[in-house]
Amino acid sequence: MAVIEATKDNFQEIIDSNDFVIVDFWAPWCGPCKQFAPVYEETSEKYENITFVKVNTEEEQDLAGHFQIRSIPTLMVFRDQVVIYSQPGALMGGQFEQLIGQATDLDMEDVRKQIAEQQKAEA
Repeated sequence: MAVIEATKDNFQEIIDSNDFVIVDFWAPWCGPCKQFAPVYEETSEKYENITFVKVNTEEEQDLAGHFQIRSIPTLMVFRDQVVIYSQPGALMGGQFEQLIGQATDLDMEDVRKQIAEQQKAEA
C-alpha cells in the first residue's frame, strides 16, 4: 500500500475511515527521519491491512502541535481510532515489524475497557 501524505485537512478522515493507522511524523531536514524513511516505505508494502501515513511537521505545524510532537521522527499507532503507541525515535526494520505485531495482537476491547476505567478514576 502506498504511504499517504496527511495534512490537517485529511488527517481525521484518515483516522476515522481506517481501523489500523501508523503515522510517521518527520521533517525534510531530519537525518534520522531520512534513515527511517526507506524502512517505513518497505514495511508499508508488506501490510495491506494497515494504513501508513506521513506528516511533514514543517508543513503541518498545527497537526504536530496538536499531538505534542517534540522530537522527530515520532511514530504513532492508531487502532480503532485510539492511540495505542506514540514514541519518538527511528526503529530498525525488525523493531518496526515487532511493534506492528504487538499492535496487531492487542485486544482493543480490553484497551477500551482500560481507558474507561482510567477516565473514571480521574473523574
